This record gives sequence, structure tokens and C-alpha cells, in this order.
Amino acid sequence: MVPNFNALHRNIHRAVDGGNRLRASGAEIPLICGKSNWRARPESKSCDSESEAGGVHFAVCIYHPQCGLTLLLALFKLPGMKIQAFVFSILIAGTLNSQAQSQRAASVAGEWRKAHEADLIQQFTTLLAIPNVASDRENIERNANLLKSLLEDRGVESRLLTVPGANPVVFGEIKTPSAKHTIVFYAHYDGQPVTPSEWDGNAPFTPVTRKVNGEDRIFARSASDDKGAIMAQLAALDALRAAQLQFRSNIRFIWEGEEEAGSPHLEAILDANRELVHGDVWLVCDGPVDQSGAQTVVFGARGDTHLEITVFGPIRGLHSGHYGNWVPNPAMMLAQLLAGMKDAEGNVLIPHFYDGISPLGTLEKQAIAEAPVNDSALRQELALGRVEGGGKKLLELLNLPTLNINGIAAANVGARANNVIPSRAVADLDLRLVVGEHWHEQQKRVIEYIRSQGYFVVDSEPSPDVLRAHPRVAMVNRDDFSYDAARTPMDLPIAQEVIVAVESARGKVVKWPTMGGSVPLGAMERAANTHTITVPIANHDNNQHSSNENIRLQNLWAGIETMAALMQME
Repeated sequence: MVPNFNALHRNIHRAVDGGNRLRASGAEIPLICGKSNWRARPESKSCDSESEAGGVHFAVCIYHPQCGLTLLLALFKLPGMKIQAFVFSILIAGTLNSQAQSQRAASVAGEWRKAHEADLIQQFTTLLAIPNVASDRENIERNANLLKSLLEDRGVESRLLTVPGANPVVFGEIKTPSAKHTIVFYAHYDGQPVTPSEWDGNAPFTPVTRKVNGEDRIFARSASDDKGAIMAQLAALDALRAAQLQFRSNIRFIWEGEEEAGSPHLEAILDANRELVHGDVWLVCDGPVDQSGAQTVVFGARGDTHLEITVFGPIRGLHSGHYGNWVPNPAMMLAQLLAGMKDAEGNVLIPHFYDGISPLGTLEKQAIAEAPVNDSALRQELALGRVEGGGKKLLELLNLPTLNINGIAAANVGARANNVIPSRAVADLDLRLVVGEHWHEQQKRVIEYIRSQGYFVVDSEPSPDVLRAHPRVAMVNRDDFSYDAARTPMDLPIAQEVIVAVESARGKVVKWPTMGGSVPLGAMERAANTHTITVPIANHDNNQHSSNENIRLQNLWAGIETMAALMQME
């Protein structure tokens, strides 16, 4: 086995730059790989050794697995050969040991899974059969209690965390003697609202297995978003316990019940339980992997906020023949208002919409450049004759804010259509934010734009007198359950450790600076005083948030191995 380059570089940094580790006066350590060059220049500090003067240069060449035949050259200038050689061998041994532990965990999890597939599917479908829309408090409680018992059945200390008015967070903890670090696994057990008539079989909470392109998938609400991740974590626990592999860190589980409702109480729950929820890293197990199918590690997520806009016409619906051309049609007014918010390439035209964005760093740009380009395949898959973005790749555009129309309503369509001028038209807007923007400011920018188009803006139902007094009236309801984007630096030691663990299970990973979807990472980081890194497992074409949501079974199986590898991190 060869050492992982990123982990080796990090460990050398620690050896020369760590608080109480060996340092050498004037030491320089260049690490050269392809076109990139890293150099650590530690501060001067005396070194306790028998040979304090006359440093020795020492060079070692090792194979770099990520760059083919490229060699990694490490140069040391330390006071004594014995100390130098000892330090270097310890570094390599530590890296290899960490990789080996995670790799073994993934391997035993894979073998265990093959012997228990039928039981895993039965447990998973039992969990999926419980309705889990956040507003359905009775069934949410059923979900939470089942998950608590599933943890307890595995010997995990578990409890439900809550505050008044909140759905419970399921908490679990495995304490490891002498562990120096704590890893927190986050997922959510609530799901998006459903319209049964839009699902094949009209039963979103009756899991079914169907083949897609010759491969088995389980169809049900939350199969991929996000009960699949919870099932993968539970199965990984079973596999590691069966193999009698000891954990090397404290392990905690945080499974939320309101994520799809905007996580209105998550930060309050975490704040009230700071001693329980802290961890050196939160691994957020949510979302899909790269469209290429390659395992993905994600370092940030967009923020999210919503606005509901209602524009008004006559106080009651009117005959379109008798009053057309004279009474303004609110559906047309709303369509014109919305159309002015974006140009033909999808660029948002609202003033200051892109202000304050924090630029990506060198590593983030490099990650995007190295990631698979799936745009052409996606256009084919989704039957798209054109895309927006002015020629930019999808992964580039994920790092910009969006303005999306979730839905528009005005009168009726289809068999229920009337020849009528409706009394009102409503649109729900979804705004995704990136690092540097603030959700309340983004809401204000949209509202100011509506005013600039001649609308009198109110935040509650307008009276007939208000409607008579103003040519155009818009009611805008703001969503206060909103949050900003967050992003973890990709060069942090813990980030590199996560990459090493995941690659030990899945091979080379795709690295995204930001995922397109939204998770309340900021709330987690503030309350738990931690960094967040997202490790998704679901297939990209899982129909999350839509009808016929599904998870490809092979993604679930691979997810079990990934979770097992992460649980073996030190």
C-alpha cells in the first residue's frame, strides 16, 4: 500500500508546525506533485537532540497514487539523521494505519451487507412506510421513537432532544475510551410533502422495488432524502460490531425531523444541548453524489429563503368576455413581473442580487476544474434543448445564487378551466444563496424590485380600500425560517482526513466546493462549534422533492461501506 499524498502532506505539516511537535530551526519542506508545489516554513525553535548543529539534508522519493508516475519528493533539513528518519517513518506509518483502518472497515461492511441484504431491505421499508411530512406531528413522533429504538437495539445510548413546538431530534452516542476526537453524523428523517395522485401506485409511503436500467431501486418518499443515509449508518454500525472492530473516536448521531420545513428549531435544540452535540467534525449525510456516479465529498451548501407573492385584480372573478381588455388580469400581471426578474440566459436582473459574494479560493476552483463534466449527458437525460448560464458549467453555476419559481396559481386549468379573469395570482419563489450573502437582504432586494415596478407592497391581506387606492398591489409574505450558506475550507486537516477515509472505501472522490441544495450548515457550525463536511450517498436521478422518489440499491450498499469507513476515523 502507498501513502495518500494529501494525508502525508498534512502529517508533515503537523510534525514541523504542530504546537508541541518536533521543529527544526530554519527547516523547509517542499512537497512537489505535478504542477503544484506546497512549502512549509516553520518558525524557528530549538530541537532537543544530541546533534544541535550541522543539519543533514535527506531526500526520499515515494510513489504518488493520484498522479500516475509522478514522484513525491520530501526534503528535510534537521539537526540529526536519526531524528529525521524517525519522524518520517512515524508519519508514513500513521497515514498508512489510518487508511488501512478505514479500508478494512469498508471491506467488512461490504461482506456483512452481502449476507444480510434481505433483512436490511425489510428494516428499510419498515422505516419508509411511516409517513414523515414535518407537519404530521403524530407520524413524526412514530419515526423518532422507532429510530431511537433502532439505536438502542444496537447498544447506542439514545434520547430525543426538543424544545417547545419542535419535532424531536434523535440523538445517539457511542463513547470510546481514550478517544481524542468526536465525529457527528447528521441526517434528517422528515420528508417533503406528497401528492399521492402524482406517484405511480398513488402510495408514496408504500415502498416498492422496481428495476430501472436493469438495476433495483426502492421507491418511496425519503428513500433517498434522507432515510437512506440513516439506514446506511445503522447498517454500518451492525457490520462493525459484527466484525468486532473497535471505534477510535467518539461517535454521535443527530437525526433531525424538520429539515424539509426549513429547520426552524434546529439551532435552538442544538444550543440547548451544546455539551451533547459538539464534535470535531459534523458529517452531513444528505443529497446526491455527482451525476457521473462517482462518490462525492462536498464542503458547503447554499442558503435558502422563500417569498410568496400575490398580485390582485378584481375583488371577485369576472367573465372574461364581458370584462376582458378593461379589467387587469392578475395572472398576466404576475407573469410580467416575474419575467422581468431574469434575462434569457437566466441571469437575475434584480439590482444588487449578486452583491457580497465571497469568491472561491484556488483549491475550490481547482476542484471544479478537476470534477467530471456531466452537462452533455444531463441535457440528453433531461431532454433539454438549451440550458442557461451563458456557457458556464453546472458546477460553476452551483456557486452562484438563484431565483426560482416553485409554483404559480391563478384560477383553474385543464377540465376545470373557466373563462374568467381571476381575482388574484400567487407565486412561490425559492432563493438559494451562496457564501457572503444574507437571506434577509436577499428578500429585501426582491421586494424593492417589486416596488420599482409600480406595486404597492403589503404584508397582509389588503382591504378593498387599499386595492382601490393603488393601481398595483402585491402582498409579499416572507419566510422567516431561512438560513445563509456555509462553506468549509478544503485545506483544513479534518477535510483531508475525511477525503482519505472516503477514498479508502470508494476510490478517488469528486470534490465540490458547494452543493446545489441547502442544509442549515451555519446553525450546526455555530451551535456545535464545529466544521461541516457533506458525504452524500444517493443517486443523482433519485427524484428527491418530487413524485416517485427512489434510491438505487447499489448506492445504498456503497453508502454502508462509506459510513463504516468514516466511523473508523481517529
